[in-house]
Amino acid sequence: MNGFLWLIWLTVIIGIAIWAFGSQKRLRHTALLQAGPLSDEDLSFLEDHFDLYKNIPPEIRNRLEPIVQVLIAEKNFEACGDLEEVSREMKVVIMAQAALLLVGRDHRLFSKLRTVLIYPEAFSGGREDGDKTVRLGESWQSGTVILSWRSVQRGGEDERDGRNVVIHEFAHQLDQENRHADGFPVLENGNDIGNWSHVFSASYQDFCQDLDKGRKTVMDPYGATNPAEFFAVATEAFFEKAKQLKRDYPQLYVQLKNYFGLDPIAWK
Repeated sequence: MNGFLWLIWLTVIIGIAIWAFGSQKRLRHTALLQAGPLSDEDLSFLEDHFDLYKNIPPEIRNRLEPIVQVLIAEKNFEACGDLEEVSREMKVVIMAQAALLLVGRDHRLFSKLRTVLIYPEAFSGGREDGDKTVRLGESWQSGTVILSWRSVQRGGEDERDGRNVVIHEFAHQLDQENRHADGFPVLENGNDIGNWSHVFSASYQDFCQDLDKGRKTVMDPYGATNPAEFFAVATEAFFEKAKQLKRDYPQLYVQLKNYFGLDPIAWK
């Protein structure tokens, strides 16, 4: 009897979890449908600070803009250091770049993210691991992204340097959705796990070997720190140095293309 009751409770709990997940998905869908496009003023912010935006095809922009609006409405933004306030311009520029990581895939609007902290310049301290070195950005598993506005501007205004602090830190947010920052984000199709694991492991090893031999790489050498950083810098290169990444790491490019549901090479 006790075993039977336990089975009933387990069934109820699973049912509630499934209902809750479906309810959240419906709410996200409704929010996106109700969100309007960005204003002309918002678009002028992107023209000034997000150079890659001009290459994004119109049909993708139409899907991206409601995501930006919902992210701005749902997430908390806080000014830090000497920054007096977080302006609409900052919110639009940051979230448009972050939304690029969501627009081509089934997503949860960075569901674990609660707060974006913005400093005017590089900052020190505040990391979950206690590291006090000067930094341009951070992503915490507890639901916080920290950014230097100056670095956001520099990364967004140069679409070809392969370095974009927003894309980097929000790639970490995707990686951290499964509570582990290990370069292995949640994949929509379970059948892709084997290919992802094989390709990323091999690419990471090749990347580290190239650096050890003094070879110039398409990705930021910081990616050799660990697999989580490799995923983040690979994502930066995917959006900003797509052709070079495909040339040097063709299988890696395919995995990122499938994961993000986008092909930046086709945009130009």
